[in-house]
Amino acid sequence: MLISIALFLLLQLTGEAISLAFGLPIPGPVFGMLFLLIGFFIKDDLIERVRLTASVLLAHLALLFVPAGVGIIRHWERISSEWLAIAAILVLGTAITMVVTGVTVQFVAKLMGVDDDDNQ
Repeated sequence: MLISIALFLLLQLTGEAISLAFGLPIPGPVFGMLFLLIGFFIKDDLIERVRLTASVLLAHLALLFVPAGVGIIRHWERISSEWLAIAAILVLGTAITMVVTGVTVQFVAKLMGVDDDDNQ
C-alpha cells in the first residue's frame, strides 16, 4: 500500500512540475491522473496493485473536501459579494455538462449500433 501511495504522489508531483514548467492552466493532479491512466494501459497488473490504496482513499474522500471548506470560510466576504456570478456559472456549467454528456451518450450508442428499443 505504501508503494501505491508513493506512486500516486510521484505522479502528482510530476504533473505539478510539468504544469509549472510550461505555465499550463491545467492542475498538476490532472496530469498525474492522465499519467496513471496511461500506466494502466501500459502495465496490465497496475490496476490490481493500486486497487486497495484507491479503495481506502475513496472511502475517506470526504476528508479531502476539508481544505475546500476552509477556503470557502476564509474567502466568505468575496463569495458573498459575488454570489450571483458564482451561482450563474454553476448552473450554466451544470447545464452544459448535462447536454454534452447526453450528446456523447447518444453518439456512442449510435456508434455501437444500440437502438432505443434495446434499452427499454
